[in-house]
Amino acid sequence: MASIPPDEAAENGHRNGNGPYPPPAKRPRAALISAAEIRDEFAHHDPAVARVNNGSFGSCPASVLEEQGHWQRLFLAQPDAFYFHSLQPGLRRSRAAVAALVNAGDASEISLVDNATTAAAIVLQHAAWSFAEGTSHVATRCSCSITPTERSRNLSRPMLPARGPPSSRVRLAVIDHITSMPSVVIPVKELVAICRQEGVDKVFVDAAHSIGQVPVDVRDIGADFYTSNLHKWFFCPPAVAFLHTRKGGPIASQLHHPVVSHEYGNGLPMESGWIGTRDYSAQIVVPEAINFVNRFEGGIEGIRNRNHEKVIEMGRMLAEAWGTSLGSPPEMCGSMVMVGMPNCLGIESDDDAMRVRTMLRNNFKVEVPIYYNTRRVEEQEMAKDNYGDPVTGYVRISHQVYNVKEEYERLRDAVNKLVAEGFTSSKLRPSEKVHLLTLTSF
Repeated sequence: MASIPPDEAAENGHRNGNGPYPPPAKRPRAALISAAEIRDEFAHHDPAVARVNNGSFGSCPASVLEEQGHWQRLFLAQPDAFYFHSLQPGLRRSRAAVAALVNAGDASEISLVDNATTAAAIVLQHAAWSFAEGTSHVATRCSCSITPTERSRNLSRPMLPARGPPSSRVRLAVIDHITSMPSVVIPVKELVAICRQEGVDKVFVDAAHSIGQVPVDVRDIGADFYTSNLHKWFFCPPAVAFLHTRKGGPIASQLHHPVVSHEYGNGLPMESGWIGTRDYSAQIVVPEAINFVNRFEGGIEGIRNRNHEKVIEMGRMLAEAWGTSLGSPPEMCGSMVMVGMPNCLGIESDDDAMRVRTMLRNNFKVEVPIYYNTRRVEEQEMAKDNYGDPVTGYVRISHQVYNVKEEYERLRDAVNKLVAEGFTSSKLRPSEKVHLLTLTSF
């Protein structure tokens, strides 16, 4: 179970006057959260919408939002006091909490940023500067061959460029921990080891969906950089993520936040902790999110396990109703799973997928991403539905603590209704006449 560590006094405060401070008083252990309390925590969700898409934007419980509001009001009441006496201690507490959560060496390895995209910009900015300074770098995104079918259980060896002279070898490899769509958990520890064997200098794991979905041990994974959003699956308000930078070597001192302020040169954790006047409350309330997950049996591990079991159960229910299958085996899923849609819906492009998604939102009050499985990939084994037709469209369903079975049944029934009515996505496509009119109007 996650715990909130005391203040990292070794960081010795901040040059603006934030020195060591007493750790917060320990709260008495709360009783396990009830189903009614879960409903209350997420009562701000639109009750008319079947929200089975936690993966895109996450969710934040009312108790964490209340704590965030406290910090926001504290800043508004006396900004100078907040800046000089509260901001950096609050951020240090959150960094220490994240460090304990992911088994980092210490809080100095953790930087808090807006999202995984910002973290990627920090790492890739460093690579770009290396190009500009004349250091030859080759960057590559490690890819694995993923066949979207529940029967396929193997990932191929990552595709890395052939070894060349030292001046042209791969300096940076980027690996996803959980791919977005199709959603698959990648064996990042094994891929990092392969990258090391192949002579890759640095490895960056882009794990936007991971924390709260799968166990994360950054020391065990062994990447040089690891980032994950805390607002997707760890109940923090948007937007906050962490970037872990492995200690050892000069690289940590060479990373800089892309927004330059007066903390430039004081290390990435400090640079990220002040990028000008803005709302830092989402970064400060990480300990409150940990308090929330610890109200559940088994803490975050228990939440992960139950979400995984439920999303697989709901995915199989949908697949049975639609005559299809899961898009990947259960052991390669976290709290999200792909489910094949009936071929008769005629999803033949990314635009078709987006239009059907919009229709489900507007007409059926169901929020779920839809993925188009392109046939352009050579030698790809296409999954088939029960009629032997290729599955070209997949929904990606999520399960989080607030979800109930009725939401997935609404999605099931909406798709079944479309099939019964003979709907095809071609009916949503703009007519050729409208398309030509649009082209000639520019």
